[in-house]
Amino acid sequence: MCKKTIAILGIVSLALVLGFVFLSQRINLQDFNTPMPGQQGGNNPTAPSEETPVIDPLKERIQAMTLEEKVGQLVMVGVDGYEINANAQQLIQNYHVGGFVLLKKNVNDTQQMLKLLNALKDTNGVNKIPLFLALDEEGGRVSRMPSEFKKMPSSLRVGAQNNGALGKRMGEILGREVKEFGMNVNFAPVLDIFSNPKNTVIGDRAFGNTPELVSKVGIQAMGGIQDQGIISVVKHFPGHGDTSVDSHVGLPRVDYDLERLRNFELVPFAEAIANDVDAIMLAHILLPKIDPDYPASFSEALISDILRKEMSYDGVVITDDMTMGAIVENYSIGEAAVKSILAGSDIVLVCHDFAKEEAVLKEILHAAETGKIPSDRIDESVYRVLKLKEKYALADRQIDSVDVQGINAEIEQLYKNYPALKG
Repeated sequence: MCKKTIAILGIVSLALVLGFVFLSQRINLQDFNTPMPGQQGGNNPTAPSEETPVIDPLKERIQAMTLEEKVGQLVMVGVDGYEINANAQQLIQNYHVGGFVLLKKNVNDTQQMLKLLNALKDTNGVNKIPLFLALDEEGGRVSRMPSEFKKMPSSLRVGAQNNGALGKRMGEILGREVKEFGMNVNFAPVLDIFSNPKNTVIGDRAFGNTPELVSKVGIQAMGGIQDQGIISVVKHFPGHGDTSVDSHVGLPRVDYDLERLRNFELVPFAEAIANDVDAIMLAHILLPKIDPDYPASFSEALISDILRKEMSYDGVVITDDMTMGAIVENYSIGEAAVKSILAGSDIVLVCHDFAKEEAVLKEILHAAETGKIPSDRIDESVYRVLKLKEKYALADRQIDSVDVQGINAEIEQLYKNYPALKG
C-alpha cells in the first residue's frame, strides 16, 4: 500500500472517531434533558411549567366569615360603666364587634379596670377573632390610668425639650401602662401641630407648634409605644391643631387648601407613614377648600385621594368617636358611618350610648346586604383589621395583676432624668 493511500485512510479513521465521540456526547445531553416519568423536564425549554398558586390565609379566613362577623370587625365601641353588662355582651355575642375603648368613666381603680377587661375577653370567647382593647393614654391631662398611677408629663412639656430620646422613653412608658392591663391599642401620640393659641381641644396635647418638632418627638413616641407590643394610633388626621371649635361640641372648620396642608399639617403624618405607623385616626373637621360637604372623618377626597393615594398609606384608618357633637349635631350617625367606610376608612369608633352603637352596626350591615357598600370594600377593610391583629399576635389572654409600683418607679426615674418636665 502506498504512502498516499495510508495517509487517506488515516484521515478517514480520525474523522470516524471524532464523529463517534460527538454523537455520543449528543446522546448523553439528550438523555440528561429527558425527564423521568412523572417529572418535569429540567432544561427542556418546551417542557410545561406549573407554578403553585400562593394562598393567602387571611383571604381564606375572610371568605369563611359571615357578613355579620365582617361588619363587626369594622366597629369599635364603648362600655356603659365599671362592669360588663347586657349591652356589652350583646355587642360581642350578636354583633361580633372588633374591639372596645375604655374611657375615664370606665375606670375606678386598678382591680376594677382589670376585672372589666378580663370579662370582655372572656365573653369574646364565643368569637374566633380577638378584641382590640384601646384607650387614650397620651400623658398629661388625657390619661385613663387609675389614680394609683403617677401622672406622666404632657406632650407639650416633652416636646419643649426637643429631644427624640425623651420622646421615645415617654412612648415606652405609655406603652407599658397599656400593656400591663392586657390592652393592645393606644390612641396616641397626638401629631397635631399646636399652631392656634385659641385651640383648647389640642393645646398641651401636642408636642409643639412646628411640623419639624412634632415629627421629631412624636414619631419617637410612636416607636416607643410600638416597642412595647402596643398598636399606636396617631391622630388627628389631617391635623386638628389650628381649630378654635372643640369637635366634641361642634364641627370645626379649617379654611386651608391642600398646598398648605402638604407643607404643614400633613408633615408629621407623612413621617409616621414613612416609619411604619400602625393606624391613623381621622378628625371631625371640615376643610371646605378640599371637601365642602363632608368632614375628614368621612371625606373621600381626604381619605382615599389624599391619605391613601397621594400619601401611599395602606394601613388601618379609624374615625374619631362618632358620638361627638361634630357628628351627631350635624349628621345621622348611621349614615355618617356608612359614608366613612365608603370613603376609605376601616373602623368606625362609637364610644357612647348603646342605641347609637347598635344603629351604626345595623346601618353598615344593611348597606353591605343591599350592595350600597360593595363586598370587596368590606373585605378590603376586614383584611387590614385582621392583618394588624395578626401582626401583633393579639389574643384574649387573662391578666392576673398589674405592676403599679414598677411603672411608678419608671415615671419617677423619668422626672429625675429630665427635671424640666416637672411643673
